[in-house]
Amino acid sequence: MADSPLLVILAGPSGSGKSTLCDRLVDSNAGFKRVVTSTTRAPRAGEIDGIHYHFFTPAEFTRRAEAGDFLEWAWVHGLATESAERRYGTLRASVLEPLEAGQDLVMSIDVQGVANFRRAAQSDPRLARSLATIFIRVDHERLLARMKSRGSEHDEEIARRMKTAEAELREAGQFDFVIESRARDDDFAALQDIIRRRRSHSGSHGSAG
Repeated sequence: MADSPLLVILAGPSGSGKSTLCDRLVDSNAGFKRVVTSTTRAPRAGEIDGIHYHFFTPAEFTRRAEAGDFLEWAWVHGLATESAERRYGTLRASVLEPLEAGQDLVMSIDVQGVANFRRAAQSDPRLARSLATIFIRVDHERLLARMKSRGSEHDEEIARRMKTAEAELREAGQFDFVIESRARDDDFAALQDIIRRRRSHSGSHGSAG
């Protein structure tokens, strides 16, 4: 088990910095690669298929879901400024093949997706050996300030995101580790510490930061 590659999954409210932590871990030469997830939404400007997402048509996504190609997938509401729902998911091949090759992986998804990964790990020993789930917990005032500082979302959208965040925060106890979010550098140091502890098996649950 000590030599098993890691699949580090970060989750947390919008504004928790989970995507930034993923990028920083990959860029830090720690040997991690980011899992490319899949979606039915159209690519945005500058997004490249296979790098930012695997972009599927709804029909192709449905076909792959029915064939069992996804470890997890879900319907996700778009922003209030966007139209319709879309589906997001994680292909089995995007996770299991790199893990089998010894590659450490990191990804960020919502708490619903993490719950689906936990269920998948119950029937897949390879996944169970590698999985490490981390929740980024942010206090209410800090999270609200981060959302407002973006300047890209109106009050109604911020209120919607804060309501979603409250529900997500209640799920923190289901995760292997929790980072108490502060400054970005502190959060990254806490993430690195968790990875070291996870590799040395000094405990499967805890808090950091």
